[in-house]
Amino acid sequence: MAPSSSGQDIAFSRQEQGFDFPRSHITMLKKHISSFRFAWNGLKTVWREEHNFRVEVLVAVIVVFSIFYFGFSFFESALCVLAITLVLCAEIINTVVEDLCDKVQLNPDPIIAKIKDTAGAFVLVSVLGSIVVGLLVFYNHFF
Repeated sequence: MAPSSSGQDIAFSRQEQGFDFPRSHITMLKKHISSFRFAWNGLKTVWREEHNFRVEVLVAVIVVFSIFYFGFSFFESALCVLAITLVLCAEIINTVVEDLCDKVQLNPDPIIAKIKDTAGAFVLVSVLGSIVVGLLVFYNHFF
């Protein structure tokens, strides 16, 4: 069958051969890329506005360097990476809660203070848990 001069037949032929994605897949891919851009912007905002986040990232870099330098096992490395991820995610959630509370209630409010304190406690508990994980893993290599 000779190729037709209409664009539809050529596009259909390319789809059959696996060269083109259907429009719905392209649209979905664009949405995923946009979502990633929004998330990246959020990460940049937390980095720019939150001093504690920058300190936690610095500690994370030191821990990751230590993982390679001291030759941690796969399991030890996984524990450290999970602990790092927990702390950074907790800090991001705390930032979201605090900013949202500040937007909703401009004046001091005891309920808002309780919410913010509880979000801060979430970060504290995750940091303390990560310190315990770090002590256990590092203890195994030094003592």
